[in-house]
Amino acid sequence: MTDRVRIAIIGSGPAGLSAAARAAQLKLSHVLLEKTDHLSDTIFKYQKGKHVMATPSQLVLRSDMQFDAGKREVILGTWDKLAASHGINVRYRSDVKAIEGERGDFRIALTDGSTVTAETIVLAIGTQGNPNLMRCTGSTLAHVQYQLDDPGEYVDEHITVIGSGDAGIENALGLAADMAQGNVVTILNRSADFARSKGANVKLLNEAADAGRISIRLETTPAEVRPGELVLETRDGQETIRCDRIIARMGSAAPRAFVESCGIEFSSADREAFPKLSPVFESTKPGIFVIGALAGYPLIKHCMNQGYDVVEFINGNTSLKPADEPILAAKFARFKAKRSVDEWLEMLRANVMILNELSPLQMREFMLDSEVRSYKTGEVIFERADPGSSLFAIAQGTALVQVDKDNPSITVAVEQGSIFGEVGLISGRRRGATVRAGTDMIAVEVSRTAALKLMASVPAAKRAVTRISVERQLLQLFGSGLTSADIAELLDASEIQTVRAGQPIITEGEAGEDIFVIRVGSMIVEKNVGGKPVFLSYLPAGSYVGEMALIGGGKRTATVKAAIKSEVIKLPGAAFRRLMEAKPRLLEKARADMAQRQNINAFVESRKDSFSGVVDMYSQTATFLVENGIGEATDVLLIDETLCVGCDNCEKACADSHEGLSRLDREAGRTYAHLHVPTSCRHCEHPHCMADCPPNAIHRGPDGEVVIDDTCIGCGNCQRNCPYGVIRMDSVPPKKPGLLSWMFLGVGPGPGEPTKKWRYKNAKPGVEKPKKAIKCDMCSGIDGGPACVRACPTGAAIRVAPEEFLDVARLEEGTQS
Repeated sequence: MTDRVRIAIIGSGPAGLSAAARAAQLKLSHVLLEKTDHLSDTIFKYQKGKHVMATPSQLVLRSDMQFDAGKREVILGTWDKLAASHGINVRYRSDVKAIEGERGDFRIALTDGSTVTAETIVLAIGTQGNPNLMRCTGSTLAHVQYQLDDPGEYVDEHITVIGSGDAGIENALGLAADMAQGNVVTILNRSADFARSKGANVKLLNEAADAGRISIRLETTPAEVRPGELVLETRDGQETIRCDRIIARMGSAAPRAFVESCGIEFSSADREAFPKLSPVFESTKPGIFVIGALAGYPLIKHCMNQGYDVVEFINGNTSLKPADEPILAAKFARFKAKRSVDEWLEMLRANVMILNELSPLQMREFMLDSEVRSYKTGEVIFERADPGSSLFAIAQGTALVQVDKDNPSITVAVEQGSIFGEVGLISGRRRGATVRAGTDMIAVEVSRTAALKLMASVPAAKRAVTRISVERQLLQLFGSGLTSADIAELLDASEIQTVRAGQPIITEGEAGEDIFVIRVGSMIVEKNVGGKPVFLSYLPAGSYVGEMALIGGGKRTATVKAAIKSEVIKLPGAAFRRLMEAKPRLLEKARADMAQRQNINAFVESRKDSFSGVVDMYSQTATFLVENGIGEATDVLLIDETLCVGCDNCEKACADSHEGLSRLDREAGRTYAHLHVPTSCRHCEHPHCMADCPPNAIHRGPDGEVVIDDTCIGCGNCQRNCPYGVIRMDSVPPKKPGLLSWMFLGVGPGPGEPTKKWRYKNAKPGVEKPKKAIKCDMCSGIDGGPACVRACPTGAAIRVAPEEFLDVARLEEGTQS
């Protein structure tokens, strides 16, 4: 049996259904091929009762099919009725096996042996039939599944959802919706951000976590699946949890083999790449058009608009502009250059490295969340120490980075096509340097959320950002007059490795000459002395190790292992040696660093017999501190219990310096020997609290302190994400009378944080102050430094950077004092 139509639409999801409806309205001969016995299989497979969102809200819907946010069942019912009333020619149970032929005469072979002949083809098959699979040990066990149909089927189970996209979040919410079912639901997110998800879904997830219905595990991945258990890889090491069922929703990829067999090329070899498409959705195979999720547009409203548009284009409507055209046109309207939206998008894509591999459709979606800005020569783009986490990409012109804060004339150029601002994006720190326009410049400013989404969904963009950031980290670390050209070979041969907590990158006694740069996290250095590991030093992000064996020869002289889950840049020893031979200043620096490490080794060896007990105590204390979060701190409060008298002046001073709310809890926390780690912010190198702050209210100060500004909306995300429990939600209490009034007249609650009873009694009637996030800010902006340290009468409280405190060489200072 052979049918002949003008347009064959393959796949009846939102995109295909909308295309078929437009064809029916235009009276074009068409057929909608659906392999199942119902329309829109992707939506059909949504969990029962799922609320389907209609985002982005600013985008108008252009389709002959209706769509508003609502329940899955209502939407499917509406579409069934409209498909019938519009006269859409649907052919069910029609699974496509192969496509052959050319424009005007395509032959579509179905698995039932029949053939459909079409002049043009619209491919709207989506990607859900090709899910990303778990790859850890045990992932083929029977309790691992990739689809959730009805959350109500599961009762009294420990269920782990793997995946931080909308599907994973919605599955977790569905499983935890009815407390009577008794499910214990955990969701794993391998990163610290829900970059791929809709903001509304993330909000609902956090609310469920607040209510105790869902456990959110950030920076966590599955390591091994066992019957009844799941081994997790966390930033602090491995952990085993009970697990009766795993629902893996880790995204999907295009059915590449089938698509390529049709003659369609992809934008790159990446598994998550999309087909190359023209602005009218035509693929590299003339006559075959691709729309929907397969084109890189997974949102329903986008898909339906594309379905309408593609049929109009096929029917000869060359004047039709996409539904997002007015929004994008408004972004470019203020520029003198009279380019069309398509010309602007192509110029930006072609000129900016991180956008090179985006399709025209992806560029449109990307620009909805980004802004194009122009700067005159010499104009300041941002100042050193300014808050900000957006990324800038130069489309035209150059920028100048002021590398010497005291001398504006010392600058480094950032050329067209490159980026700047990636430090704030990656680490959340304030701007590290002042940047000006070197020439008249056009740049794309990408919000942190949009940048993270881009890197999560486009592998090529992530690689570009990573390469640039690694190059700059190496140039900054090694200095010595090196240029980008000097380290090109080293950069090409480098490898970024993720290291779990406790995993060694260098093992004492082994052969090896590679260099390791700590990119994220921290390392500890240990040496075996008398059959026991002795803690030598702590290495924060931005340090490097491995030069001793490379320069001096021989085997590794110490073990270097991750204090927490970390990332390192592995530099091949041979390439680094060639660079040192070509750059004597680099060799001189490496030898100086090696000499310092040799001195530590010699010190331990010389003292191992005379005060091994002291070394043991130091080593055990240092290990305790690392286990309690010091491994990712930049500044930590410690209390010497032998000096502390329990006066609580530290807490009182903290409260009186911060509107009556203390930022620390002296008694809470853990103690080893005489050293106590109270509950107070560690100002982490990569703050967990910044991971999901909707108003971007959390920043780093000029001295590295992590602060929360007045734009905080009290959502509590930072409190949930902090693994150390140092953030609380509270409202500012009524203003207290002065200290002298309390001393001489007995008025007011006295020093420190007022009691709840006093706060309630003195609150203004009818005025309820909102709760906001409260945490230590290291007394930023207050003369004299941290109030807790200044108020301690015995000197028991100190604030230190771990790399200054955790060094065995300090023992020598102690023995000489």
